[in-house]
Amino acid sequence: MLKKAVFVFAVSLWTWPAFAQLSPMAEWATHTSNEYAVAANVIYLTATGYESKLDVYRRRDITTPQPTLIFYHGGGWIGGTKEASFMSIMPWLEMGWNVVNVEYRMARVAPAPAGVEDALCALRYVVSNAKNYNIDASKIVVSGESAGGHLALIAGMTPASTGFTSICAGGGFTGNDLAIPKVAAIINWYGITDVSDMLAGQNARSYAVQWIGSSANRDALAKSVSPITYVRADLPPILSIQGDADPIVPYSQNVRLRDALTKAGAKAELFTIPGGGHGNFKPDERSQAYVKIREFLARNGLQ
Repeated sequence: MLKKAVFVFAVSLWTWPAFAQLSPMAEWATHTSNEYAVAANVIYLTATGYESKLDVYRRRDITTPQPTLIFYHGGGWIGGTKEASFMSIMPWLEMGWNVVNVEYRMARVAPAPAGVEDALCALRYVVSNAKNYNIDASKIVVSGESAGGHLALIAGMTPASTGFTSICAGGGFTGNDLAIPKVAAIINWYGITDVSDMLAGQNARSYAVQWIGSSANRDALAKSVSPITYVRADLPPILSIQGDADPIVPYSQNVRLRDALTKAGAKAELFTIPGGGHGNFKPDERSQAYVKIREFLARNGLQ
């Protein structure tokens, strides 16, 4: 019995170092969990009986204002959650950025332009509370995937004259202030750029039709929530990323946006993933996309 106990103890000693030594990824995950404070489900807007929420990931070890990503999840404006998009914000945590992960009203709660209103109100909320979360309001990047890419474009391109921010009073804003804070850059992952193009014809998509609804002014509404409507020279730098075989969002939409922005004199790039579909890129393709993102940030003084 004593020999058996000695043998078990010896085996334990032999295997212990293997468990004591964390892998680089596990070490990073442990470090990050200690490095970030999380404010979860912060209500930034109450509208149509719904409380729209966001999560703030803020560095614990730094008290000075930090570059911050605002991220909008995908799902065709009819589905998806901020929680399900957590893996998409992890590379930004690895880069040491603050991150704000935003949810917004789905079509089942309120059709267009509700998601656009929420995207803009979330941006205004973040800037108004920048000091509370150590956010550098001059270094805010908006990003998102699919419908979230569309909302990131909208947040960075829409002029205050649209009136979409009038609803932000539900988040504590008062008076007639319709201002939209200027962001430092936009990173659009295969987002919709022309909603009108998706209501009929060869590029029609059911999720877009569902989001816009059947109101009498549907064409005007679709145009008003389309980023391509707001192309002009004085926009922040825009990087779009998309596979040229995307079956969900026509690749031609982001080609058209890039070309229109370039013609207008704005800074615009389109990083194409050959043969890539609607996200779900291969590991090496996603790595290449983030190399491009880091280069884009560095060129624009954000890295």
